[in-house]
Amino acid sequence: MLILTGLVLMSCDSDLVYSDYKRIDNGWNREEPVTFNFKAPDTTRQYDLFINLRNDEKYRYSNLYLIVNLNFPDGKIVADTLEYEMARPDGEWLGKGFSSVKENKLWYKEAVVFPDTGEYGISIEQAMRKNGNVDGVTSLKGITDVGIAIERKGD
Repeated sequence: MLILTGLVLMSCDSDLVYSDYKRIDNGWNREEPVTFNFKAPDTTRQYDLFINLRNDEKYRYSNLYLIVNLNFPDGKIVADTLEYEMARPDGEWLGKGFSSVKENKLWYKEAVVFPDTGEYGISIEQAMRKNGNVDGVTSLKGITDVGIAIERKGD
């Protein structure tokens, strides 16, 4: 039944070529990046990359800073520091969901071409800091799952 449900969901989003989530238990440690490895899709097409996050009411911030590394098969690394808005000024969570867990689909990269065959990797680290504090938040509470999605760019 689970396989059938997955096939139905995938058929609804025919541009999706890769999607995966990793569960975060007991806080996201700043020293433990979440990593994903995948084979290069078609090396001639363009793809949009997304970071998918789920958070619950334990998340105490209105934004989120991430350090994301895209690792190429030849050893090249493209590093980005990203900031995302997680809540409106009135405190209402952004994202979708009817329960206390909200899901956010966040743009990471647009129109990416994977030029080399082989295995790519994406690693995602939380880089949150409290105002006025140089040291980062050691264990970020409230992020329950971190994922990525790769979608074919529309023609």
